[in-house]
Amino acid sequence: MTHFLPITRVAEHSYTLRVTEELCVGPLGHVFLFGGAGLGAAVSALEQSFGRGLVWATAQYVSFARLDSTVQLDVSVAQAGRSVTQATVTGRIGDNVIFNVMAALGERDGYPDQHWRDMPDMPSPDVCEEQQQRPTQDPKSRLRQGLDVRLIPDASREEQAMRTGRSQLWIRPKQSAPIDSAMLAVFADFVPGAIGGALGRGGGGNSLDNNLRIRKIVPTDWVLCDVQAQAAARGFGHGHMRLYAEDGTLMATASQSIILRTYTDPAAKGG
Repeated sequence: MTHFLPITRVAEHSYTLRVTEELCVGPLGHVFLFGGAGLGAAVSALEQSFGRGLVWATAQYVSFARLDSTVQLDVSVAQAGRSVTQATVTGRIGDNVIFNVMAALGERDGYPDQHWRDMPDMPSPDVCEEQQQRPTQDPKSRLRQGLDVRLIPDASREEQAMRTGRSQLWIRPKQSAPIDSAMLAVFADFVPGAIGGALGRGGGGNSLDNNLRIRKIVPTDWVLCDVQAQAAARGFGHGHMRLYAEDGTLMATASQSIILRTYTDPAAKGG
């Protein structure tokens, strides 16, 4: 089993990520590393460095990592306690900072295990239909080709998303890969698309940040992403997501703010 986000360890607290077509998104002529892939790679580096599971991470996106570049991930410890490690990751290409990540990792046994928001009703993935990505992507933007993304087969779903701001997606990697904190970071970056759908426009915009909070990871093939677009104003949008295993376990929550973009792709009109 290979990971969706292959990073290479080059020193004790330093890693590299090659920006391949399989990790990129973007319209024609503008191909770049998917923000969730950047956060996922940072999460993987953190967990490998400290041997602890992620509790919380937030990424601030500063610039774009272009296709065929190599991002260096430098991990720094802010505080290391008996049960919690606080750390940062800086993603760079040469001297240029691409993203900054702050995180906490740890495990504390003997405390309550509970969640208060149940998984919404959703047909099983096998009776849902594959989501078509909009706007149209550059042929070298192939991240979505590696993911199986499915929507409820309901002709009124776009109207409902625009009215309520809420939508649900089943997501899994097409090739066998673990559902772990790094993979959930990738799925969490589907919030912008939901904001775009709620506004009746394709794509949504570019992420300013990506925040992921892990409750616990359980074995699952599919993840249900329950997304709520919250608000839009001043050229920015905000939304959040809950990520559930197939058995209804709430595994994580996520949130983002984005820079709203206008797309000219005709397929983007109306949703």
